[in-house]
Amino acid sequence: MMAMRTLPGLASSGLDGVSCQSRCNSSSSVVARTQYGLSRPQISRVRALSNTASLKTTITLSKLSFNPFLAGESLRVSSSIKAAPILRRAPVHRISAQASDASASDGHSEGTAKVGDVEIPKPAMGRVKIGIYFATWWALNVVFNIYNKKVLNAYPFPWLTSTLSLLAGSTIMLLSWVLRIVPAPDVDADFWKGLAPVALAHTIGHVAATVSMSKVAVSFTHIIKSAEPAFSVVIQRFFLGEHFPLPVYLSLLPIVGGCGLAAATELNFNMTGFVGAMISNVAFVFRNIFSKKGMSSGKNVGGMNYYACLSMMSLVFLTPFAIAVEGPKAWVTGWEAANAAIGPKILWWVVAQSVFYHLYNQVSYMSLNEISPLTFSIGNTMKRVTVIVSSIIIFHTQVRPVNAVGAAIAIIGTFLYSQVRS
Repeated sequence: MMAMRTLPGLASSGLDGVSCQSRCNSSSSVVARTQYGLSRPQISRVRALSNTASLKTTITLSKLSFNPFLAGESLRVSSSIKAAPILRRAPVHRISAQASDASASDGHSEGTAKVGDVEIPKPAMGRVKIGIYFATWWALNVVFNIYNKKVLNAYPFPWLTSTLSLLAGSTIMLLSWVLRIVPAPDVDADFWKGLAPVALAHTIGHVAATVSMSKVAVSFTHIIKSAEPAFSVVIQRFFLGEHFPLPVYLSLLPIVGGCGLAAATELNFNMTGFVGAMISNVAFVFRNIFSKKGMSSGKNVGGMNYYACLSMMSLVFLTPFAIAVEGPKAWVTGWEAANAAIGPKILWWVVAQSVFYHLYNQVSYMSLNEISPLTFSIGNTMKRVTVIVSSIIIFHTQVRPVNAVGAAIAIIGTFLYSQVRS
């Protein structure tokens, strides 16, 4: 560890390890210019920095290459820097600090950003970015659910509708890669092998949810889907042998009770719609489990490209089943009937629901890249509230007061679950 050096002539900027102890005076300015090569404008910037920025640091130096106030130079540190949360003016960013053993990590995307041992308060711009992601995610999801329900009411072919959603997303991403709008992912056979169970579970969950929405109100499907945490705990407990603290189990009581109350008081209850939502819950729980295992090994792919690959593989899985279950003949007959009843709008509805399905999922995966699983879970809960309320308003869904109470209890239970799991 090299000894600390005192730099005479540098005004105190808070760098304790460098020991800048006093303001530049006329004699020390001469020393700074001759010994350290600082020009008069540079010394003025240092003085301004000391007067306008408050940067409290503790630095232990192992290697020092100066001058840090000149472009292209760097101050190398190997220990810790603790910066005060408020820097009053921007000039402090002119100091370029690099940790010799630093590595960026997405795991510290919330609260305090970390680079090696360096802790820096997260810029406000990052929080704005996350807020934009959330608002976009919720808005796109609401639009998708509206157009999806419109299509299913006029053209009740959920298997084809689900296939078109995946086809639209796959096409958008393939074009983005070909045109180099988005860099294509560097994936190998092991990546696709690990993605296969995730894509299979995603396919089942996607189709089951669409089947549910073709039979019941959008609000009812999302109320039942809010019970997903209960399925997650049960499956992980009995199939994976995981144990959870008592508060987690207690948080499931309002979820199960609220969903049960909402289902029992649903005016337009349909067993196929109810079972579809339940199957979707189970499938998405397994998707999350498989996704954790798959992401722990193999290629590291960003959220946007990961979901693109997931959509493509799900499309391959789903297409033959959609043809077998519904078939082109039924699709053509149904399209002619829908076109006669609705007109050209039906085509726009199909395109809109397909594109918005991909976009809202794309943004949700991009959000997950920026935030912790807890924040994502809370955001998902609030998204479901937004969808339920907006669908009730837009489709004029009749809701009994006791049904609304059941939905509220289930949503509150989901929120409590996200808190106790943190």
